[in-house]
Amino acid sequence: MDKQKNFPKNFLWGASTAAHQVEGGNYNNWTVWELENAHELAKTAKHKLGQLPVWEDIKDQAQDPDNYVSGKAVEHYLRFKEDFDLLKSLNLNAFRFSIEWSRIEPREGDWDPEALRHYHECIDELKKRGIEPLLNIWHLTLPVWFADKGGFEKTKNLKHWQRFVNKIADEYGSEINHVITINEPNVYMTYSYMVGEFPPQKTSLVSSIRVYLNLIRAHKLAYKILKVANPKLQIGLAPQLANIQAKRPHNFFDEVATKTVRYLWNWFFLRRVRKQMDFVGINYYFTDYYKGFVWGKGNQIVRDDQERYLKILPGMKRFNASVPLSDLGVYMEPEGLYPILLRVWARYQKPIIITENGVADARDQYRQWWLEQSIIAMERALSEGVDVRGYFHWSLLDNFEWAYGWWPKFGLVEVDRANGMKRTIRPSALWFAGKIKKLKDIDQAR
Repeated sequence: MDKQKNFPKNFLWGASTAAHQVEGGNYNNWTVWELENAHELAKTAKHKLGQLPVWEDIKDQAQDPDNYVSGKAVEHYLRFKEDFDLLKSLNLNAFRFSIEWSRIEPREGDWDPEALRHYHECIDELKKRGIEPLLNIWHLTLPVWFADKGGFEKTKNLKHWQRFVNKIADEYGSEINHVITINEPNVYMTYSYMVGEFPPQKTSLVSSIRVYLNLIRAHKLAYKILKVANPKLQIGLAPQLANIQAKRPHNFFDEVATKTVRYLWNWFFLRRVRKQMDFVGINYYFTDYYKGFVWGKGNQIVRDDQERYLKILPGMKRFNASVPLSDLGVYMEPEGLYPILLRVWARYQKPIIITENGVADARDQYRQWWLEQSIIAMERALSEGVDVRGYFHWSLLDNFEWAYGWWPKFGLVEVDRANGMKRTIRPSALWFAGKIKKLKDIDQAR
């Protein structure tokens, strides 16, 4: 039997979502920010997005302020049972979802019993279908009251985070096996406090460092609380890890730049919490190339963001990546997952779960290829002894893509928001379901 196809028994084949991006009806710092900025985002869309390969397809939506308001989202909060049935039909045995802090604690110290019950029901319904829940405690959004206090920028505010995590542990700690504390702390720090694209739109190096250090403290606090509640609970976090490479291998300047950025983006946070994680989550989307002080980012950063980065990183210039490009202008290199898996395993020697991995592809041209290449990357890593325990595709459903709004389509399942939130499984998802079945059949034959 081909060694590369030996996925572990009980491998987690799943899909991911985030509460704010799919639930609908939320009230948090993002919903406030959306309403304040929707018209400006629409007004500047052509300047920011006009170079994208899909601009002609998306321009009407991207220049509509309604695109930037999450609103009802895709009504996953109401339709979760229907969506869990879709998971089951796609042969998926795991689902990653986040708790919306602003739902369960809409006012400081005031818990909403209905919201708490809802997430209990989600866990119960997943288990009824034989689907393993992977609970994510925090995914970028903050209760308005917490944001008004300064959020994670102030160390004293960690007492509110501690109370929140204690509640999560008390409510759900005995019902689950896997939990992620924090999603993409590096992205949150960078886009909210360094380049100023996400709320609160600060551009302060001091604030960025302060937030990052407090998120490290927040993870350690959460790990301790959750382990007391359930010592058997497997706890990790999910940074976004880029496949950062030298443009010219073995060139001294390229290698120095590459190693520096790898450490700052990929390893700085993980190194400081390595004793407080039972598995390493990986969110992988793109490859970055460095040529000395010239930076070729797989993600074609929109013009305004380029200017922000260049102010922070003087002397760095951007060069264009090659095709193929996703709808978001991201250079697609799914096989870049393989070296990331090797590096994470070499550094931490802990189980790895790929907690997000996907592509913006409204026409469903590339998603099957992306999935196939990602599976091959995992097979290669497994054959070399890397302990990969699961793969969660981003996303189950088309979702609200933060400052881009509704036009990027990441879902295995298409959602037609203009026609009653109709769900339609994409052809790539049907292929994925068939591939999972074949891999499970191989597993059972062993």
